[in-house]
Amino acid sequence: MLRRRRPLVRAAGVVATTAVVAGTAGAVHHHQEQKYAQQNAAAQQQQDAAYQQGVADAQAQQQQYAPPPPQYAPAPAPAAAGPDLTAQLQQLAQLHNAGVLSDEEFAAAKQKLLAG
Repeated sequence: MLRRRRPLVRAAGVVATTAVVAGTAGAVHHHQEQKYAQQNAAAQQQQDAAYQQGVADAQAQQQQYAPPPPQYAPAPAPAAAGPDLTAQLQQLAQLHNAGVLSDEEFAAAKQKLLAG
């Protein structure tokens, strides 16, 4: 009679070998996943640091090249109008009436005041 143990032993050896290979493959796969996760985390940290640096550089550049706030020139002094002009004309008229200014001097001074 033929012994049937050999095929069983051989089958058990194949199963054991397959289990070892599968276990090793699982361990290698797990190790690779950890390695890639660490690489991805390091790359993400580098990208985050580069982004933060870019934001800081942009803010510094914006502050450096920001146009100065507009400075408005002071309002020009109002032209001699209103009470000042009237007062000056009255003063000229008084001088003319008092005989201090001649008709020509009064006319010239009045024209000068009105011209501004």
